Amino acid sequence: MTNANIALSESAAKQINQITSKEVDAKFLRISVEGGGCSGFSYKFDLTPDAADDDLRIEKDGATVLIDPMSAEFMSDSVIDYVDQLIGASFQIKNPNATAACGCGTSFSI
Repeated sequence: MTNANIALSESAAKQINQITSKEVDAKFLRISVEGGGCSGFSYKFDLTPDAADDDLRIEKDGATVLIDPMSAEFMSDSVIDYVDQLIGASFQIKNPNATAACGCGTSFSI
């Protein structure tokens, strides 16, 4: 298990609770880091009913985010946020380790 120190904002927790309350089979938001994207790595967001034994669990106000150990290493010291702006609403990862990011907000490099 990693000591990734990843935080979940209040707005992200509220949105996760709203989404999962409407889903029968999804209790958790899973975030993973995958190769690809315009800046080298990209974040993937999925709803899932189950946690793996080695998942990092981040909990706030009844919401739970699951992150696999490899992805957690890339996300160390990050904040998971939910923003609602004129251009759209989305989950965003504020990652201090990213040296570059693309305009879409889901792709980054380290």
